[in-house]
Amino acid sequence: MNTKRSVPFFTRIALASAALSLASLAQAGDSCHTSCEAVTFRAPQSWTSTEPMVFPIPDATHPIVSVKDPTIVRHDDRWHLIATTADTSGAWGMAYFSFETWAEAANAKPYYFDQNPHFGGYNCAPMAFYFEPQKKWYLIFQSPQPRYSTTDDITNPDSWTAPQDFFEGTPKSVVEGWLDYWIICDDTHAYMFFPDDHGRFYRSRTTIENFPNGFDDPVVILQEDNPGDLFEGSSVYRLKGMDTYLCLVECVAPGNLRYFRAFTANSLDGDWTPMPDTDNWDKSFAGPTNVVTASGDPLWTSHISHGEMLREGYDQNLVLDPQNMIFLYQGMDRHSQEKEYSQLPYRLALIRANKPLQTNQESCCPRD
Repeated sequence: MNTKRSVPFFTRIALASAALSLASLAQAGDSCHTSCEAVTFRAPQSWTSTEPMVFPIPDATHPIVSVKDPTIVRHDDRWHLIATTADTSGAWGMAYFSFETWAEAANAKPYYFDQNPHFGGYNCAPMAFYFEPQKKWYLIFQSPQPRYSTTDDITNPDSWTAPQDFFEGTPKSVVEGWLDYWIICDDTHAYMFFPDDHGRFYRSRTTIENFPNGFDDPVVILQEDNPGDLFEGSSVYRLKGMDTYLCLVECVAPGNLRYFRAFTANSLDGDWTPMPDTDNWDKSFAGPTNVVTASGDPLWTSHISHGEMLREGYDQNLVLDPQNMIFLYQGMDRHSQEKEYSQLPYRLALIRANKPLQTNQESCCPRD
C-alpha cells in the first residue's frame, strides 16, 4: 500500500511562518495588554483547516480502517502522537506515531499498542502528559473504565507499564456510563473530567501528593436535557497568561454532525460558564460552519470531532497559548456512506484559529 501523502497546506504555509505571524500580532498586543486590568478570552470567529495529515496504515495483523481520538505532545523536537484505531472487525486499539515535522506525519510508521504485552484487548481514547512531580509520563485511556500507564521514555512504547485502574469499580454517581477521560492539574490537585454520552459532564479530584490514587467520587458539574448538547470528546486547558481555564466538549447536531462547544472557569474546581457565541451548530467554538480551507475549496469533512489542542508544553498543567491556537481533530470524507460506527473512515487534520486572543475591554488599547 502506498502511504505517501501530500500536504499542500503546509507546503504553502509552513507552521513556522504562521507562528511568526501570530507572534507579531501577540507582540503588537502586549503593549496594550500590559495596561489592562483584565483580559478576557473570546472564541475564534473562524479557523483554517488542512487536508488529512494522519491516516490509518494497516499491516498484516492490523487491518486498520480508522485513526481517531488523538493526544499529542511536543518533546525533544519531535511530535509524539497516540490515537485510537479501529479495524475491519470493529476491534478498538491504540497506536503511537512519532515525527519531527507535520510534513512527515502521513508517512510515520505506527506502533500498535497490542505489541506491548500489557495492552491486549479494548483500549482507546488516550491522553498523555508528563507528571513533573514524579518525573514520569502518564497515559490515560478508556478500557472502558479510566486507566493509566506510565513510562520514563515516551519514545519507547514498549516501556509503558501494565495498566492500573483509577477507581475500584464504577462510582455510584456515574449512572449512565463514562468515557473520554481527561486529567489536568493545578498547584495542589489533579482533576479528572469526563462526559457520559447522556448530557452529563463530571469532575473528580485528588491531591498532587496522592496522584494517581485517591480520586473522590465524581460529581456532575454540567448537564443538558438533550444529550447531544454535551456529548463526548471533552478536553480542558489552562490559558497562558490568564486566570482562565478552557473546556471543550464535542456535541452532536441533527444528522449526527459533530462540533464543539466551549466553557470557561476561573479555577478547575470552579463553575463553568458557556462561552458566548459557541453554544450551537450555527455558532460553535469549532465546527464546519466556521472552519474554512486556505484554498477556498469545500472543507474535506462534514465533522469537526474528537481532538486535542497543541499545547505549549507537555506537563500536567496543559497550558494553551491563546495567541496560537491549533487543534488536531478527527474528521472523515464528507461523502462517506459507512453506517457502522467502528468502520467510519476517520483521519486526523489540523485547524488553526484565524484570530488571536481578544479583549472585551474597549478602553484597553487607545484608538487611532
